[in-house]
Amino acid sequence: MSSLTPAQIQIVKATVPALEQHGETITRHFYASMFAAHPELLNIFNPANQQTGRQARSLAASVLAYAAHIDQPGQLGGMVGRIAHKHVSLDVLPEHYPIVGEHLLKAIGAVLGDAATPEIMDAWAAAYGQLADVMIGVEKAMYDQGAAQPGGWSGFKPFRITRKVQESTVITSFTLEPMDGQPLPPFQPGQYLSVQLQAPGRETTQIRQYSLCAPSNGRSYRIAVKRELPNDPATPGGLISNHLHDHLEPGDDLLVHLPAGDFVLQASDRPVVLLSGGVGITPMLGMLHALAGTARPTVFVHAALNRAAHAFQEEVSALEGTHANVRKVVFYTHPTPADVRGEHYDQRGLISAATLKAWLPAGEAEYYYCGPEGFTRAVEGILDSLNVPAALRFTETFGPSQTFAPVLTQ
Repeated sequence: MSSLTPAQIQIVKATVPALEQHGETITRHFYASMFAAHPELLNIFNPANQQTGRQARSLAASVLAYAAHIDQPGQLGGMVGRIAHKHVSLDVLPEHYPIVGEHLLKAIGAVLGDAATPEIMDAWAAAYGQLADVMIGVEKAMYDQGAAQPGGWSGFKPFRITRKVQESTVITSFTLEPMDGQPLPPFQPGQYLSVQLQAPGRETTQIRQYSLCAPSNGRSYRIAVKRELPNDPATPGGLISNHLHDHLEPGDDLLVHLPAGDFVLQASDRPVVLLSGGVGITPMLGMLHALAGTARPTVFVHAALNRAAHAFQEEVSALEGTHANVRKVVFYTHPTPADVRGEHYDQRGLISAATLKAWLPAGEAEYYYCGPEGFTRAVEGILDSLNVPAALRFTETFGPSQTFAPVLTQ
């Protein structure tokens, strides 16, 4: 394993201000350089996240977190785990790390210019080597465990769509079964599934992650996909989400990776509050199925525009109606005249600390929340005002993480 000298550790920590100032420029330069030299890696990365800059910001956030905590490796455990799960879901392999390292160091040198002294570059080469060794080791253990478990496999495996259901105006669920008919390994509620396919007219394959939203049954996996609409006429909608909605039907095939993800229920006996916005309901639904009928009081909080955009409403209502430990509360921000308060939804408007407090269970609860970035930021503010400790908060934002602060000390 590569090791850093004390002097190199100090050099890396001293570069944190420069990374804060130039981090996104460095990472944008890195991706452009790497894809120019290795276009085959476009089969792994989501081009939409490249265009919006989300991938560059995510890498910049992880590099900054690594540099800031390089002398406190124990603080990086949660971040390493989250990145490792994402890498495994994309089938990132050890041979990819030298490529990334080469172009990341080139980008640092190019952007910092004369400030990138040989000592700084040597320190960062050692730092990257150390991180690569850690990631490769963690990911190898995950790959080995995934393939060795009953029903496990390596890489992407052919599955067939056996059921397609429109759950709302923008969300459709797909039930997938393995084409070889073998039993499927279990997964943890909250985890996601990677699917790989090639849209018509595209030279590269695409990989996307979608949350598993039905209980583990050993026969099939169910995912739910939101149709990503264009934000404006000049911006295309989601390539793969629209392809799944418009062109894939029961009987069609696609490639699937083993379930992954570290956003899962904790093993405890505390009450649970599940908060979701929009398509963020998908991992929460899997968690709700797992909690229904247990001794843990569970409050399921969901925010949607209105009933037309509210996916899985009957399924959640059925779980509440048949399990005494489950209670749901629904917020509609823009209910229609046909939406009846008390029947289709409980509260009008955005979730707030005042409106949420009345629904919370007694005792010290765990809070799980998922949805668009704006939703998760709002929930963070609400939990702050309710004095919920960080150790009892668990979250996932769809898309590349823009900050790793929530997972640095988990």
